[in-house]
Amino acid sequence: MTKHVTILGGGPAALAIGYYAGKKGVPFTIYEAKDRTGGNSVTLEYGDFLFDSGAHRFHDKDQEITVEIKNLLGSDLKRVTIPSKIYDHGAFVNFPLSSMDLLKNMGVVTFARAAIEVLRSRLAGKSAEENFESFALHAYGNTIAQRFLLNYSEKLWGASCNRLSPSIAGRRLEGLDLKSFIMDSLLGSKFGAKHMEGSFFYPEGGIGAISEKLAEVCKKENIHTDSKITKVVHDNQRICHVEINGTKMVDTDAVASTLPVDFFLEIMEPKPPEDVLLLSRGLRYRNVVLVAFFLDRESVTNAATVYFPDLGMPFTRVYEPKNRNRRMSPPGKTSLVVEIPCQREDTVWNMEDDELIRRVRTRLIDDIRWIREDEITGTSVSRLDHAYPILELGFEEKLRGINAFLEGFDNLQLSGRNGKFVYSWIHNMMAFGRDIVEEYDSLNKG
Repeated sequence: MTKHVTILGGGPAALAIGYYAGKKGVPFTIYEAKDRTGGNSVTLEYGDFLFDSGAHRFHDKDQEITVEIKNLLGSDLKRVTIPSKIYDHGAFVNFPLSSMDLLKNMGVVTFARAAIEVLRSRLAGKSAEENFESFALHAYGNTIAQRFLLNYSEKLWGASCNRLSPSIAGRRLEGLDLKSFIMDSLLGSKFGAKHMEGSFFYPEGGIGAISEKLAEVCKKENIHTDSKITKVVHDNQRICHVEINGTKMVDTDAVASTLPVDFFLEIMEPKPPEDVLLLSRGLRYRNVVLVAFFLDRESVTNAATVYFPDLGMPFTRVYEPKNRNRRMSPPGKTSLVVEIPCQREDTVWNMEDDELIRRVRTRLIDDIRWIREDEITGTSVSRLDHAYPILELGFEEKLRGINAFLEGFDNLQLSGRNGKFVYSWIHNMMAFGRDIVEEYDSLNKG
């Protein structure tokens, strides 16, 4: 029977567990290392400007979860319908793609070649799909794969596509969903109506409102910020205690961890077997640097997000917060937020803020010609740890070995993008929390 749930981490996945635990009357405590909750899904401030820690949105993909979020936010949750775009050789291509738009931007000859490649690949049957590159080339042909998928994926994940797992083909790829890409663009399908980019929900005043509301419902007395988990003590069958900030030991009944799974294993005491640690050390996460520009002008784009597949551009996407909600910028003003994926050891992660701003500003002013120097009224740089799990070849096998070990602890559950090492969205975080608490609740009733 579950008497109390100790929740490690304070991002959306952890808050979701606390939210559902509260609804079921299951006692819980959340421990978060930072001085605030929300993880990598928060809304930041710069003067009167608001901007999110990434181009976040809430997708209506699970009706039960959508109802929960609507009940939480009420009229503050708005449906947004605005297209995204791809920056392609100086032109802006609508996304989701359409055959007419591709024809206009690629030209008749290139479009025809791409269409023939796709038809040939479809007629050739299933490929071996040894890696993402082979999958993409087989499914979409060289022209489309190279132009819209492979370079973008390499920038996003920080690995050559022949080292990436083909399992990323079933994911949105930060805006380049493979199935809808081909169906929308070349086969003339109406699949785009179901595409994640078509429309989405967004809260008044930023995506952080979701985490803030979840934290409010969880109640302050159940949330301990500035509380880093520094040790997880077990007896090989159960998690017995967790250490906070290297000083305080807390007894545990049930434990739900949203911490990066490799970090969780490293702080376990006794240490896990060396082969398990080796597996976890083989998992890699992608960080993101956000460079924001605050502008004295009404608008820059008419897109929710603009994607940049070109390897010559250091960033993967740029979004204009005001296009999600007018409250994100003061009247007559706007802002742009640029995302640069990287590793902790990369130059860009360790670069001085002024140099980062200078480099990105040059791209926006001289290369893309979106803005002018005299329009910039302020800038900001933010760094996000563990933004994406990198789905490299063999990651599934590593996870199987890790999970086989962790499943031996009968009072431990994992959740969240980093805890489960899955690429997931806010609605997934909520569903993970719901399922975990339902299991606890069924044990209590049993």
